[in-house]
Amino acid sequence: MASPTKLSHVVLYSRQVPKMRDWYVKTLDGRVVHETPDMVFVTYDEEHHRIAVADPTSAMADEEVAALLGGPRSELSAEELAALPLHGLAHVAFTYASLPELLETWERLDADGVRPLQAVNHGPTTSVYYADPDGNQIELQIDNFPTTEEGTAFMQSESFARNPFGVVFDPATLLTELRAGKSEAELTVPTW
Repeated sequence: MASPTKLSHVVLYSRQVPKMRDWYVKTLDGRVVHETPDMVFVTYDEEHHRIAVADPTSAMADEEVAALLGGPRSELSAEELAALPLHGLAHVAFTYASLPELLETWERLDADGVRPLQAVNHGPTTSVYYADPDGNQIELQIDNFPTTEEGTAFMQSESFARNPFGVVFDPATLLTELRAGKSEAELTVPTW
């Protein structure tokens, strides 16, 4: 059984994305890696991002992101949208050393009846999301690039700007392909 190699990042919900960005950049002596009007990724070391801040209301406009937050926008009433957190923790992420370790962890949890909320190749990471017993989201991930510099460069690319959330994948299919001989790079390098 594999354990994560590090605590990767924290994602916060806020309707004050610019203020939060400025505070974390100043407080952590950080820098912005990627930013939209509704979301920002900040780092302070070699990691591609350590803090992300997203406006939950704006995030709900994207179908795949909405699924991570609890359901498509079309299923939420005005009252439910208003009830979204004004601030707070979105998720905590843990990094595994390799794709086999990540997918074998998914397989072990699946056999124990622990089902993921979503699995997404975000570009810089391949991630599987779970909810803990209190409903807090936990991201188990691997880095998709051999170096942090390459992951950061991807986050600063036009590809990431066009699709900063990535593509949903099926962990069972990915594990089958991995065991059939496809390389980690083939299965994780972003193709958009």
